[in-house]
Amino acid sequence: MPRMIAPEISTWPEEEFALVGGACADCSATVFPLQELCPRCSRPAVERITLPRSGTLVAWTTQGFLPGAPYLGDETPQTFVPFGVGLVQLGDVIRVEGRLTENDPEKLTFGMEVALTAVPLGTDHEGEQVLTFAFQPL
Repeated sequence: MPRMIAPEISTWPEEEFALVGGACADCSATVFPLQELCPRCSRPAVERITLPRSGTLVAWTTQGFLPGAPYLGDETPQTFVPFGVGLVQLGDVIRVEGRLTENDPEKLTFGMEVALTAVPLGTDHEGEQVLTFAFQPL
């Protein structure tokens, strides 16, 4: 069975999975991924929340070269296919950086609607498929 690259960052394998972040009970700051201390006020008052599954594309680029370690993809320099990376505003809650399912900058526009999905990343040392979260244009 496939697994998410970092199980603690989402509710996957729920069918309509969401990313898991945190909200500070003291100052209302929102973080992703979830962390123990608030980055704004440094208090240990961060509570687990699920983030919106859709949002708008704020900025994007194309990753045109094979990432270095500790990248877990199966690609080699010969098989690598560039992928899109974007900054997504999830509702009025937080901006999250993540992989995009589209890598052609001509097909991406500022403010376009995107939704959370899972995409294959590679295979782990046990031969199991590893997934990562990504955003797909709607």
